[in-house]
Amino acid sequence: MTSSALLNFDDLPLFDQISPDQILPAIQELIQQSKSALKTVTEPGFPPLWDDIASVLDVNTERLSRAWSAVNHLSSVADNPQLRSAYNEALPLVTDFWTELGSNASLFEKYKSIAPSSLNPVQQEAHKKALKSFVLSGAELRGATKDRFAQIQSRLSELSQKFSENVLDATDKWSYLASEQEMTGVPEDVKTSCRYTEPESGKTGFKLSLKMPCYFPVMQYAESRDLRQKMYQAYVTRASDQGDASFDNSRIIDETLKLRAEEARLLGFAHFAELSLATKMAQSSSEVIDFLYTLAKRATPHALRDVQELRSFAADQLRITDPQPWDWTFISEKLKEARYSFSDQELKAYFPAPKVLLGLFKIVEKLFEVKISKDSAPTWHASVEFYRIEREGSLVGQFYLDPSARQGKRGGAWMDDVRARWLRPDTKKLQTPVAHLVCNFAEGVSGAPPLLTHDDVITLFHEFGHGLHHLLTQINERDVSGISGVEWDAVELPSQFMENFCWDWTVLQGLTEHVQTGASLPKELFDKMIAAKNFQSGMQTLRQVEFSLFDMKLHSSLDSTLEVMDVLNDIKKEIAVLPTPHWSRSPHSFSHIFAGGYAAGYYSYKWAEVLSADAYGAFEETAEANGAPSVETGRRYRVNILEVGSSRPALDSFKAFRGREPDLEALMRHQGMQEEHLN
Repeated sequence: MTSSALLNFDDLPLFDQISPDQILPAIQELIQQSKSALKTVTEPGFPPLWDDIASVLDVNTERLSRAWSAVNHLSSVADNPQLRSAYNEALPLVTDFWTELGSNASLFEKYKSIAPSSLNPVQQEAHKKALKSFVLSGAELRGATKDRFAQIQSRLSELSQKFSENVLDATDKWSYLASEQEMTGVPEDVKTSCRYTEPESGKTGFKLSLKMPCYFPVMQYAESRDLRQKMYQAYVTRASDQGDASFDNSRIIDETLKLRAEEARLLGFAHFAELSLATKMAQSSSEVIDFLYTLAKRATPHALRDVQELRSFAADQLRITDPQPWDWTFISEKLKEARYSFSDQELKAYFPAPKVLLGLFKIVEKLFEVKISKDSAPTWHASVEFYRIEREGSLVGQFYLDPSARQGKRGGAWMDDVRARWLRPDTKKLQTPVAHLVCNFAEGVSGAPPLLTHDDVITLFHEFGHGLHHLLTQINERDVSGISGVEWDAVELPSQFMENFCWDWTVLQGLTEHVQTGASLPKELFDKMIAAKNFQSGMQTLRQVEFSLFDMKLHSSLDSTLEVMDVLNDIKKEIAVLPTPHWSRSPHSFSHIFAGGYAAGYYSYKWAEVLSADAYGAFEETAEANGAPSVETGRRYRVNILEVGSSRPALDSFKAFRGREPDLEALMRHQGMQEEHLN
């Protein structure tokens, strides 16, 4: 074994052996090897042949990418001071190298010299994408302009990391010791997980945090308006000028926006949104904005009705005549319970995590004709599990599942790749893909298995959809296999598609098992769930449209003196149906666009939701006699969507599966927002 775990590429990452002191030396060594490979392939005598370049340059840069991916992953799921320091020390080196590689004029010329006729169709698509990437990475820039572009990339990388750290720290360092009385109404399992005794004073209570498994149920169920206000205010002001100044992201946001605008101008684009959309399905920011306003127009009447129902219920049943922002989640839960005669807490008892996972695997195995089983690999935490996917006895891919929230772990849920499927040019052997699936669910209490809310189940299916897109690919070119190179506004199609199965009776029967009785979900309760499926869908759609418009308008503005909160407040005045406190600072923790790759791309969730709703319509149309999804349709979906990666445009893949272009009405129908539903 090599002296550094980060330099071992025999198989899977040695997560249990990676230490902070290994990071900088390993990354420096891998960068040096990659630079040497770059020098070799850019020599005048080196042949401009796809496989020859890959066997020298790509083999080395892929090793660097895999090592840095492991470090980056640990930074997200196991942050500590030593790791953070080592990560930030190596980050500029990695950023500078990738900037240099992407903008290298000699390498660009070598790629332009590759004869398309020498490539197979998949390689031709990868080659076309590579040429565009060179242009967008500054390969055509010269002199001081090129130097400035590199400076911007380095600084944006630093800002993104600092933004993420501030959100994590502001979230982790806030706590409140609530009394028994303040916790009235909060479910017992949540209270059990939060019960705490202060070591110094011996004072007992419930230590609350802003982590979602704690924050959300308190907002849903706590009868104390004061407690809900305290939690809400802390949550929506995280990492802002309204809280601890050391975590304030205000200046980071301002500098990030200015640098992105400058980056776009250097590359010849009017604004950053135009640059961002150069690799997406949508053709222009105006097309995206028109799409979002169309959704807003369709959703607004439903949202206004949702709000009126909440206000009336709050006044009549809860004696809340002046609902505040910290009341809406509580009121919504009470209204849902009253209208549909069930609560999220009641439903939660039917979704123990192990049973949900087995049920998820069962539907995936059936529809996509694979087998999923436990596997072994070094991990970064005892709760992490590792699995393998096989078809006809052959390994297809593997994945890590990290389900639980904990200190030092970034909030939210995501999928990331460990390595891609690749017919390696150095060994001529097929490298199978590996993925991370990360969630932030509550842990089990008192020895019981973790219980998932139905929203948690949807989240798990969503991330697994991303995982399937990466893992089931049959494309052997690394840059266009799995999720690599897929247009960002189509990348959510497979994830949002999988969410639909969380509402399928035949699927839910295999997902549910009451934690005490072992009974599966009763049909009566399922019918109530379906009745409540589109509860407040108008409000939820407008909320997503608000985020998306904010993102797109922020990045398509030509005004260099732009005030971020002014942009958001103007959009709220236009489309929001619920008031927001003047001190709310949601942009300051909006990691998707300031630290997560969704800049001028957050609209992708709604854009891809049109695709996913329409794709699922094919399963509704071909369901078996008992209502179960069709295996034949699953096979067509796998072959035409999941297996092809980005070897062709996403729209072509959709049309190959559906036989036509996507239809917005499918989404409206799925969310109960057909116009006739207002009558």
